Amino acid sequence: MEAQVRIVEYFYTMVQDRPGEACRLLSQLASEEVNLVAFSAVPIGHEQTQLVIYPESVERLARAAEKGGLTLTGPQRAILIQGDDRLGALVGFLQKLYDAGINMSSSTGVSDGRGGYGYVIHLRADDIAPAARALGISA
Repeated sequence: MEAQVRIVEYFYTMVQDRPGEACRLLSQLASEEVNLVAFSAVPIGHEQTQLVIYPESVERLARAAEKGGLTLTGPQRAILIQGDDRLGALVGFLQKLYDAGINMSSSTGVSDGRGGYGYVIHLRADDIAPAARALGISA
């Protein structure tokens, strides 16, 4: 499979850093049929966790958030790369960003254990369009 590269929108919400908070949120989203292309949880200090939600459908997430009283911050945009896992799979993409003078703010990737991978690249908002051009996708 050739790698798919696209711009995705993401949102975040803050929760108390307690057992079950991510499970509660993910259960709520699943009950509203909100499919996610990515999800992460990042501790913010000792008391809070930032849950980052990358929905397949922004509209469906917005309806679920309104129905469930969920406060979301966003949308913000990131680049999602998905493809066949192989040695050096990301090098070409990162080289294109480097050649364009674009710095990543953060990134996260994972192999799915079945031969595929997913990789999320966060950039400054004003770097999204130049990064899209460098990667040959539409912003």
